[in-house]
Amino acid sequence: MAVTREELSVGCYAYNYALFGKSGYGYVPSLGAGIFFCVIFAEVIGWAGRTWSSQCPYNANAFLMQITTLIIAPTFITAGLYLILGQMIRVAGRHTSPIGPRTYLLIFSTCDVISLVIQAVGGAMASIATSADPPKDTTPGTHIMVAGIVFQMASITAFAVLFTLFVVRSRSSNLPRKSYFLVGATAFSTVMIYVRSIYRTIELSQGWTGYLITREPYFIVLDGVMIVLATGVFNVIHPGWFGLSKVPLDSSTARTETANKPISPPMEENSAVSQ
Repeated sequence: MAVTREELSVGCYAYNYALFGKSGYGYVPSLGAGIFFCVIFAEVIGWAGRTWSSQCPYNANAFLMQITTLIIAPTFITAGLYLILGQMIRVAGRHTSPIGPRTYLLIFSTCDVISLVIQAVGGAMASIATSADPPKDTTPGTHIMVAGIVFQMASITAFAVLFTLFVVRSRSSNLPRKSYFLVGATAFSTVMIYVRSIYRTIELSQGWTGYLITREPYFIVLDGVMIVLATGVFNVIHPGWFGLSKVPLDSSTARTETANKPISPPMEENSAVSQ
């Protein structure tokens, strides 16, 4: 029985290159990898889409579901890194950073939102073009997605520079020694996100039929595993163990004001005693 492209894109048909040609992935996603990543970390929607695609590799909804969610997922992880650094600055002192804790969150969260929107728009455009009948040009959407990832990389690079400056300056501060375990975990997570961003930039730059995007092992290791490591490190070294959540948002400001506050004159009763 003949199957139309529309039926193929909304139904569930087993992979058959002779009858239907290649899937949108260029391969059949691994069922085992999909289940594994769904279980162990938070990118459930994206990996659920890939798990679905392992049984229905031609389904456009499953493909759209995974590409638009997995591409933007690290944005929420980096937001957590900005919060951790902001709290550590409050503990160590304002002098350890060229910008304030709240400014960190404002600047980099804004960059994350911009990156998220760009990548989501590009992913949606490319996915819609891929599933169209006949297929349309995916180049505009792909270029937009790459622009979003490059923008995110630039933001992470700026964050890494400021984070390094904080580490250097905090060595002479009152930051508890045990907090450097959290500093190391934050640095490790940042590197994992950065590696993943480099991979996705190269992958998408090669196009939807490029070498990297049509070979799943690269995706599993350089995307899935990198995100697992970036988040999993905080299960081993949990930020809550260092008391950062108990630090008031204006603690650094309060310490500064206390230090600069003029000494009050002696109480009258003390003056009377001295007379």
